[in-house]
Amino acid sequence: MPEVEIGRVSDFFARPVVAGIELTAALKLGDKIHIKGHTTDLELTVDSMQINNVDVEEAKAGDSVGVKINERVRRGDNVYKVVD
Repeated sequence: MPEVEIGRVSDFFARPVVAGIELTAALKLGDKIHIKGHTTDLELTVDSMQINNVDVEEAKAGDSVGVKINERVRRGDNVYKVVD
């Protein structure tokens, strides 16, 4: 499936397992994303997203969001949105 780059991982938190992502394009709940890096290759559907510890349904370019994930990612990993 084609992918569009939408941001980069800026932080990682182990408990709860959350990736901080600096967005360069819009992202909303239900979007499928692919996080790819040197040792990272993770695909998931966004089902929980926060800005400043407040749940949001969508975010725009320039926002820094926290997305709940299920495994470790690293700073600098690229984030892509899978498009149909």
